[in-house]
Amino acid sequence: MIRFTRRTLIATAVAGAASALLSMPALAADPIKIGLVTALSGQSAQAGEALTRGMSIAIDEINAKGGLLGGRKLELVRRDDEGNPAKGVVAARELIFKEKVAVLFGGLDTPVSMAIVPIINQEKVPFMGPWAAGTGVTKNGANPNYAFRVSAVDEQVDRAMFNYAQKTFKSSKAGLILVNNPWGESNEKGIVAALAEKGLKPAAVEKFEASDVDLVPQLTRLKAAGADTLYLVGNVGPSAQVVKSLDRMGWKVPVVSHWGPAGGRFTELAGANAKNVHFIQTFSFFGKLSPVGEKVVAELKAKYPAIKGPDDITPAVGVANAYDGMQLAALAITRAGSTNGDAIREGFYKIDRYEGLIKTYVKPFSPTVHDALQSDDYVWAQFIDNRILPVGMSQ
Repeated sequence: MIRFTRRTLIATAVAGAASALLSMPALAADPIKIGLVTALSGQSAQAGEALTRGMSIAIDEINAKGGLLGGRKLELVRRDDEGNPAKGVVAARELIFKEKVAVLFGGLDTPVSMAIVPIINQEKVPFMGPWAAGTGVTKNGANPNYAFRVSAVDEQVDRAMFNYAQKTFKSSKAGLILVNNPWGESNEKGIVAALAEKGLKPAAVEKFEASDVDLVPQLTRLKAAGADTLYLVGNVGPSAQVVKSLDRMGWKVPVVSHWGPAGGRFTELAGANAKNVHFIQTFSFFGKLSPVGEKVVAELKAKYPAIKGPDDITPAVGVANAYDGMQLAALAITRAGSTNGDAIREGFYKIDRYEGLIKTYVKPFSPTVHDALQSDDYVWAQFIDNRILPVGMSQ
């Protein structure tokens, strides 16, 4: 009886092993997980949803064509960071270690992205930034560097802000009003450098906390310093408080902003003078679109019934950056021929050309350039009737 039991066990084990070997090719059909860490709640939730939609449209297109690496479909796995760096780190670690994502997208907020970047470089997981503009996200000193980006870059935005302020408002005395965090610090450095290139210095520099609701004291000091244009860097809530504080002061001064106001309910929070803020964008769905733009709009309308037209695709930069970022990441995976992190990193460098939504990318990445968008890819916008329109476009 014992001998029979042993033989049975051995036969069962052999059969099991053979069955396992026969089933191994099925692994090729396992999904390739793509992670997204972003604000899905709070005042920037609208921006997090825009990133989700841009990535989802791209993933649907890729899967409809048969997926990647011999038929493996892409699967989006999201986590909410609530705009908090500590929560972003927890979310990133969960996606990397538990979900085993091949590429991690993330960081609406520069502080969140800056907290995640050391992890992705240590664990050799490629990171794609579709929003956070802090220069140090991609220029992080790591070698090899796993952080890539399809978004604005602070040092380029700062130079563009200066040029726009001079051209549009004949600005000569810049008043800087910046959020007191790494994103604000990144832009202070960049704006001061842009001014220095023309032999200028800021009239004054003021900081605010993300939770501040009254910025009259800081603005009063900027006015006293003779500022003729405000350079604003902050997300939705505090940017709206700048406008409301200017209203209380009765100070009508041009405001040239980073793209923070585009991330959520800015017009609702800022009031009628929200329209006076000119801010940078990487894309607009208004005006004549390329064939790729027309296709993406049609797909958004089909997938999200609430979208009837460009008015409803907001913030546009979130959708556009995430869409192109996802398509470029898919090309990198294809060039890699695997989901190995280091191979995907090298795969980004092997992308020759991609006709994207924002532009046609030609060799967008190299070992020394991890940002696919440059300063000439930016457009300037303002809120008109609660719509983000290119400056000068009234309808």
